[in-house]
Amino acid sequence: MTARSWLFVPGDAERKLTKGLASEADALILDLEDSVAPPNLPAARKLVAAVLREHPGTRLWVRINAFASPHALADLAAVVPAAPAGIVLPKADGAADVTRLGHCLSALEVAAGLEEGRTRIAVVATETPAALFALGSYAPAHPRLAALTWGAEDLAAALGAVSNREDDGAYAPAYQLARTLALAAAAAAEVDAIDTVFTDFRSTEGLVREARAARRAGFVGKLAIHPDQVAPINAAFTPDVAEIAHAERIVAAFAANPGLGTVGLDGRMIDRPHLKQAQRVLAAVGNARRP
Repeated sequence: MTARSWLFVPGDAERKLTKGLASEADALILDLEDSVAPPNLPAARKLVAAVLREHPGTRLWVRINAFASPHALADLAAVVPAAPAGIVLPKADGAADVTRLGHCLSALEVAAGLEEGRTRIAVVATETPAALFALGSYAPAHPRLAALTWGAEDLAAALGAVSNREDDGAYAPAYQLARTLALAAAAAAEVDAIDTVFTDFRSTEGLVREARAARRAGFVGKLAIHPDQVAPINAAFTPDVAEIAHAERIVAAFAANPGLGTVGLDGRMIDRPHLKQAQRVLAAVGNARRP
């Protein structure tokens, strides 16, 4: 089921892990990458594996280190036997990295006595310059691929940029391009498009503005770096009463006129793309009401 809020939690911070588990985040990303210093990785892997075993289900994901690092395989060997819902792959250069990860997951699942194919994959798809030229490679999607998200911070560092935003706070053109291509790549692969983090966690107004814009564009969720960001993100990606009512009327209009490609509603002609969008709205309502 689509997750609206994806909360990062450092894998070596027991207190923050406990706080994250108590949050209303639809998905938690137990992080072994940027938030954990390399000397702390062995302890973090053990802690993350323990949390996964104590809290089985579909909510807990693990971000491993990139394949370009020396840590990725050790991360996977430590956490996959504990049955995470999925693995978040950072700094991917394209679909070949998803295929590589899929092979690793299959071997580790079989060795651990888990159902092969159970572990899903979410990709941070724009963190390297090369990745921007490979976004079309994710379609058709690997069977394990569940979501694509994008990142502006690592991309800025790779490009040598002083900042990834303009003076008015808007993303600079290179990052707008990365965002748009990631959204299109997710749509082409028919997987969830997840918007990147909003780093100013003290600015609820800025977060809400950016989250609402992301939903209007077609994203279905957003990454979070602080528990206080979860509620605003969930609200931004949950349709309001008026939107739900309108979507229900569109669906009802087509149901009352089977076989028609276009129907009239409130003096406007509504066609199949409107029906598809209405169905997406109602599906999002189902996400918000899930237990």
